Amino acid sequence: IINIPDTTGYCLPDEYGAKIRYLMEHVDGLANGKAILSTHCHNDLGMATANTLSGVLNGARQVEVTINGVGERAGNTSLEEIAMILKCHHNIPLECGINTQRITAASRLVSSLMSMPVQFNKAIVGRNAFAHSSGIHQDGVLKNTTTYEIIDPKDVGLDESDIVLTARSGRAALKHRLNALGVKVDIIAMNRIYEAFLKLADKKRELTDDDILMLAGADLSAKKHVKLEALEVTSGKSVVPEATIKLNVDGDLFTAQSIGNGPLDASIKALKKIILRKMTLKEMTIQALSKGSDDVCKVHMQVENDGHLYYGFGSDTDIVTASVEAYIDCINKFKPQQENG
Repeated sequence: IINIPDTTGYCLPDEYGAKIRYLMEHVDGLANGKAILSTHCHNDLGMATANTLSGVLNGARQVEVTINGVGERAGNTSLEEIAMILKCHHNIPLECGINTQRITAASRLVSSLMSMPVQFNKAIVGRNAFAHSSGIHQDGVLKNTTTYEIIDPKDVGLDESDIVLTARSGRAALKHRLNALGVKVDIIAMNRIYEAFLKLADKKRELTDDDILMLAGADLSAKKHVKLEALEVTSGKSVVPEATIKLNVDGDLFTAQSIGNGPLDASIKALKKIILRKMTLKEMTIQALSKGSDDVCKVHMQVENDGHLYYGFGSDTDIVTASVEAYIDCINKFKPQQENG
């Protein structure tokens, strides 16, 4: 294996490709496979991926890459970018053999272990890579994902695209979010909500589920058939986490107790002893509403039940309580296919 590096990231794609092609045509043993040319490109001018691809198209059969493009100075060629280029462009008769559905998980693991956050607009693995905030984009994606997405999010290990509600969002995106929150409205109500939505969106960069529910005038307290009455948690460095939970289910009180590998795990396990439905926590996000250790935190959750994803939120000065409230908020939106315990 002979490595041909662009150590300073200075080459242009056609220049780098020409170097590889020249070597393939003039060095004995390369054309017949006795040796393999390998690329090693840096991203100082933002051309690492383009140079690597040019090298591949001109005969290189090994590429040196890194997850998230980490590396010296501006970094190296991103593994995820080359892998998805080869997967998306069917006219390139080459395969890398990478299980692309593990890309997002690998990216997050590397980011965590190296304490190097991935920029939001990073191709393939950035937080915004599958996020849509423009109204026309949102409408197109909701009707057909291929309108504005050349990659299926599932191909890189994500469940779905992210519809971000901003001042540029349209009625289709707002209706989609309302439906996900379990709020059904007619055309007249939708027009009223959308007008209020635009006024609020002019004041806030991004609208949350709380904001949407407020605009819709949804009276959630009247619809909730499961309410948290009390939660007591014991946890500490040398203590096995234990939780006792009391729920009000359609006016009847139920109490359960459980241990877990953390205070939240113990609380959820206790909750599941009362709510007898198969539930899986898919995602949760904790957000501080302002500043300070005594701040109110907001927890957003995604819980799967019977093949459907339900979104919920909760807020409290206690993170565990807010998380349990968010979980219960999801439960209250489950389709009534079977009775709760």
